[in-house]
Amino acid sequence: MKQVLYVGFAGAVGAICRIGIGTLIGSSDFPLATLTVNLMGTFILCLLSAGVLHRLISDQELQTAITTGFLGSFTTFSAFSMETVDLIQTGQATFAILYMILSVIGGLVVGIIGVRIGRRMVKA
Repeated sequence: MKQVLYVGFAGAVGAICRIGIGTLIGSSDFPLATLTVNLMGTFILCLLSAGVLHRLISDQELQTAITTGFLGSFTTFSAFSMETVDLIQTGQATFAILYMILSVIGGLVVGIIGVRIGRRMVKA
């Protein structure tokens, strides 16, 4: 039960942070806010999964709250998919393709960077 509460609370905080970043970035024809939170979340998850989280926090329930709760609600594949479909349906195929490329390739790149930095942090 404690883990459910941790994940729920962390999920609420992650969702609030996501909305906050979206508000700071604002809206435009290009879904920059979702791209930003998804790339940030990918980097943080990969960094933490490389062993940094385990080194900082030994409590498995708290680790799950951070990864599944906070980062799970902070990032969103469904918004990425919906925004891509919306770009296509509104005749902005170039933006849709750019968004998909930046999301997928960008996610892989920041993920690799996060893992590499995380591994170095664990070794230090």
